[in-house]
Amino acid sequence: MKLSAFLSAALAALVFLPAAPAAEPVKLTLGAGCFWCVEEIYEKIEGVSDVVSGYAGGKEQNPTYEQVGAGRTGHAECVQITFDPDVVSLDKLLDIYWKSHDATDGTGVKPDFGRQYRPILFYNDEAMKKTMLAAKERAQKDYKKPIATEIVPFEKFWLAEEYHQDFVKKHPNHPYVLQWSVPKLRKLGLDGPEKKKL
Repeated sequence: MKLSAFLSAALAALVFLPAAPAAEPVKLTLGAGCFWCVEEIYEKIEGVSDVVSGYAGGKEQNPTYEQVGAGRTGHAECVQITFDPDVVSLDKLLDIYWKSHDATDGTGVKPDFGRQYRPILFYNDEAMKKTMLAAKERAQKDYKKPIATEIVPFEKFWLAEEYHQDFVKKHPNHPYVLQWSVPKLRKLGLDGPEKKKL
């Protein structure tokens, strides 16, 4: 067989090779203070397809913002992130997590304190738990005090009321957004209109 014929046959065979299956989207649930700020941070990351605000970590069924805010449910304000692991890894999302707030205070994240604002990570399985623990160990080198973030099994995520969703986008001139959300985005280099590839 001539070389050109061989190459043509080889290329034709490659065309019919099945493509590698795309990775299934992964959900990551975490809390780092007010969910308005956290939601906007992760919506800026390439590979993240959805971020919603809600409540997790407590026992109350169908908690409301008023109940959670009063500290009566055990829940923390959280976000649930849906991401494509072929585009952005869990490790990269966790790196952003540690850089976005002071994780050494288990009573909350400035300027919001109380159990409902505690730093918390929820793992879906043992592999995710292992990744989170390793990420925490790496991040600890950047802190003088011990990281206080809880790392616990995921049980249930309750979607927050509609007026909390995309709060920063809907209310860019809200005093809280200007004082706390915008500086966090700037610090992380995420204040532009485009998504950032990590």
